[in-house]
Amino acid sequence: MKKNEGPEEPRPRGAGFSPTSFLLAQVGAHAASQFAQRLGRVQLAPRHAGILRLLNSNPATTQQALAATLNMVPSQLVAVVDEMEERGLIERRTNPDDRRSYALHITEKGRSTLREIGAIAREHSQALLAALSHEEQRQLGELLQRVADQQGLTRGVHPGYRAV
Repeated sequence: MKKNEGPEEPRPRGAGFSPTSFLLAQVGAHAASQFAQRLGRVQLAPRHAGILRLLNSNPATTQQALAATLNMVPSQLVAVVDEMEERGLIERRTNPDDRRSYALHITEKGRSTLREIGAIAREHSQALLAALSHEEQRQLGELLQRVADQQGLTRGVHPGYRAV
């Protein structure tokens, strides 16, 4: 029997319980787990995908600026950047504006990997939202973006970087 078949599970009730916020958390955790699993096919974690996407959109970003954007401790970012540089996905170059810092650039291998990530992300989205029509998916995206904006979340940045 599949998870969604059979008798309906009882919903917790009580002061302050919101089935909608619970469902957001439940689906969000599931989506993050499934995306991480799919990225495993290319030996990457979600943090790598996010950093590649940001560097592709903002070339020559300094490590300090990237850490601030991700709301990540700079020393923790250094370890992730080291790993990505060793894999040939990104490279550090001297920052022309401040020779004491490095600017991060995505490599050709990084761009190729980003295209693979894009295909994985589309597959993930299709699987996750298969129960919704294209119009419902668009509406859901707009509604969730409004909630994220109202909560002060940085567009395109997963809040999980704080915990890396």
